[in-house]
Amino acid sequence: MCYDLPETCSVSVMTASGQCFVGIDPMQLETEAEERVHLAHELGHCVTGSFYNTYSAADIRKKHEIRADRRAAAWLVPVEELKSAIRSGITEIWSLAEYFDVTEDFLRNAVENYSVMGLLQCE
Repeated sequence: MCYDLPETCSVSVMTASGQCFVGIDPMQLETEAEERVHLAHELGHCVTGSFYNTYSAADIRKKHEIRADRRAAAWLVPVEELKSAIRSGITEIWSLAEYFDVTEDFLRNAVENYSVMGLLQCE
């Protein structure tokens, strides 16, 4: 659903019955890559059930955001495809982001998460 979301650009909510809804503010997003990243992140919340409220502690919020980011990365920058792209010579963050049609920040975050999880070991 399209909404005016000037502070967040996107949001996801789950109803008491378990139905999920995603809102995106397309006027705040300049590129298709930004829209893909926001949509995947919000769907990551929905698929993993990683929701919190405004009263949640910062560490709980961070945990849920990381879970949504990791799910989004698995969809948009699958680790095996990332490894393959790197092996083929695409090694700059900007070129990998362009290759996967995501933002550079999202790509950096995906690489960091994969590294922390031990999935980007040298072969």
